[in-house]
Amino acid sequence: MRLFRRARGYARGLVAFLVGLLLVQLVNACSAGPQAGGRTRLTIATVNNGDMVIMQNLSSRFEADNPDIELNWVVLEENILRQRTTTDVASQGGQFDVLTIGSYETPIWARRGWLRSLDGLPAEYDVDDLLDPIRTGLSYEDTLYAVPFYGESSMLYYRTDLFEKAGITVPENPTYEQVGEWAKQVNDPANGVYGICLRGKPGWGENMGFISTLVNTFGGRWFDMDWNPTINTPAWQNAISFYVDLMNQYGPPGASSNGFNENLALFSTGKCGMWVDATVAAGLLSNPDESQVADRIGFARAPVESYDNGSNWLWAWSLAIPSTSQSPEAAERFVAWATSKEYIQLVAEEHGWVAAPPGTRKSTYANPEYQAAAPFAEIVLNSIQSADITNPSSEPTPYKGIQYVDIPEFQAIGTQVGQRMAAALADNLSVDQAIEKSQTVAERFMRHTGYIE
Repeated sequence: MRLFRRARGYARGLVAFLVGLLLVQLVNACSAGPQAGGRTRLTIATVNNGDMVIMQNLSSRFEADNPDIELNWVVLEENILRQRTTTDVASQGGQFDVLTIGSYETPIWARRGWLRSLDGLPAEYDVDDLLDPIRTGLSYEDTLYAVPFYGESSMLYYRTDLFEKAGITVPENPTYEQVGEWAKQVNDPANGVYGICLRGKPGWGENMGFISTLVNTFGGRWFDMDWNPTINTPAWQNAISFYVDLMNQYGPPGASSNGFNENLALFSTGKCGMWVDATVAAGLLSNPDESQVADRIGFARAPVESYDNGSNWLWAWSLAIPSTSQSPEAAERFVAWATSKEYIQLVAEEHGWVAAPPGTRKSTYANPEYQAAAPFAEIVLNSIQSADITNPSSEPTPYKGIQYVDIPEFQAIGTQVGQRMAAALADNLSVDQAIEKSQTVAERFMRHTGYIE
């Protein structure tokens, strides 16, 4: 009976979600499939970050080698990308031939039959070269349903010049207590430098991506073993209080609007003393063409509090083919090209090894040229390989995932909780109010979808 209520509740929630986004889909509808003149037009939905922009710019090489294929790009901000692609696959809309999705969506969508299997990739693709944690996260029942464009964990970035001036030595495994002290020491708003930058923009994959890891390492979890939300607990209270106080005292103004891209821009222009975020930023920040502080960056593992494993996340931005694609063979050719060893080599030739897509292939980390160009490589690799999605909290959990919960409902729950956490950061709610409102929202949703009575 619980399973029936859960399925029925999820269906109601999904219908409401789809209705709320239907106008976006209609306004932005894109054509796909065979076009006049015999060329196949592939429509690719992707996120607007630096690595994906490089992929788009280099894709003319793919078109030159595949003259029967034309690429049509739909480049979106992260939250909108998730809304658009979820709407399209759930409604079987067929707008896209290639989707940029993450480790959270892939097994869920594969289980629902929304994605095509990628187990037929050619031998030269070398699936066994993919890093094991990344490959496992993109599989369902041992079948690969997406291939990683880049993989990531999280880490601490800091300005070596500011830290040297303050006499701070950063260990390889810092703590959040130390981070709080360091933020105070390097904070210099009069000169446009803020002690720390952290995600504040609401969204399950934006501010809650970071906040979930913070809660984990403070000893918290999203749900107990009976799926009861556990947001109104001391661990959440301590983690959110630390986050809000730290950002209000030493963060940049308007932090509740800053996600990955905004903080990347702040740090790369010298406005942040520290930043805890995705390891994929390491290459961007170390590239003098992209960063004004490329020669002044230090790297360390993601900070911890009382529990180590949950502090560094595991994620892959990946390419998948929806089951509704009108041109699956052409789409598979593209995703194989864009995630291949040869593509990584192409990026290195055009932009340097420091810009090569990280976190996907063993061969990249075994390459002496990459090791020499990327001083952060060992930290990134160790962070990815040590991330354990089966034990995100010091207490047992009924779910997998470090910065997310591997149930379809989490997308909605995480986003609603993220809105309340952003409100606390913007001082529109107290921390106590944000915690209680989040608990209420999560409980209501879990009852509605049949997880709890």
